[in-house]
Amino acid sequence: MTMNRASTSDLTRITLQVLCIGILIAATFWIMRPFLLSLIWAVMIVVATWPFMLKVEGWLWKKRGLAVSAMTIVMLILFIVPFSLAIVAIIENADDITAWVKSIQTQTLPTLPGWLSGLPVVGPKLTAAWESIRTGPEGVSARLVPYAGKLLTWFLSQAGSVGIIAVQLLLTVIIAAICYANGETASTGVLRFARRLGGYRSEEAVDLAARTIRGVALGVVGTALIQSLLGGIGLAVTGVPAAAILTAVMFMLCIAQLGPGLVLIPSVIWLYWSGQTIWGTVLLVVTIFVSTFDNFLRPILIKKGADLPLLLIFAGVIGGLVAFGIVGLFIGPVVLAVTFRLVGVWVADVESSPASETAGEEG
Repeated sequence: MTMNRASTSDLTRITLQVLCIGILIAATFWIMRPFLLSLIWAVMIVVATWPFMLKVEGWLWKKRGLAVSAMTIVMLILFIVPFSLAIVAIIENADDITAWVKSIQTQTLPTLPGWLSGLPVVGPKLTAAWESIRTGPEGVSARLVPYAGKLLTWFLSQAGSVGIIAVQLLLTVIIAAICYANGETASTGVLRFARRLGGYRSEEAVDLAARTIRGVALGVVGTALIQSLLGGIGLAVTGVPAAAILTAVMFMLCIAQLGPGLVLIPSVIWLYWSGQTIWGTVLLVVTIFVSTFDNFLRPILIKKGADLPLLLIFAGVIGGLVAFGIVGLFIGPVVLAVTFRLVGVWVADVESSPASETAGEEG
């Protein structure tokens, strides 16, 4: 009877402990929910750029404060400034954009260049399709004007949401600066927690997660930087106005995995529309190249950071993006990489067990 009472008491205590821990976790999550996205982004950025921050610290006479300040300024330049410039430029030129949208109704698309319509097999079909669009009963201008006007109206009405996004980015930069200043302490805490949770192999999983984050960051940011630079050069060479601002917008769109086509394709249409068919064709070639080569470059760059199967990385990037949005670009590969490595270690342990048992029996 006494043992039954003791067992019941232990069960009650364990249940209450688990319940209290669950309540604390839920309350903590609820309190941190407004900062959760910024916190995740800040941690990803700090983990990805930590080796570079240490190099910057070495260049700045081992002064952590100077290194943190330098990294913070770089983040502001890369994220806040381009985003703000793009938004301000669109809002300030809202009247000009509205007038341009209205002027579309009075314009018509030019005919295709002779060399393009003269291509064998596909040339006549392209010409016929283009002419039907250009001189159709309703015309492309009448079709585009309502959508363009609605898009501008929607964007201006969302200025408050855009401001919230800017605040989130600024908060991300601030949290990242704090993490830079206390990186070693945070790293030690994470390793101790992992060791407590799963032993020494959990430390390997943490290290793998960090390398995967750096690999994804190298692939995503590196590819976005190359795409935006090549696209910006194409815009500048072909004479598209505001090439610098459009390049900044392209960089943000590439980071968000929306691609440079949202900037380059309208620029190609504008060049053709204004009668610059040669430059329009040049930018069209640049657009096709810049919009497609990331499918090959990104996985290669990611694999350099984390030596994992290419299919696993690709599935993590695409699946994470679909499941969690932009931040899933980092979460997806990290989860799959850690799972893959832990399963591999577990299978290796099972395979080595018979050998150790055989050795024990022979001894």
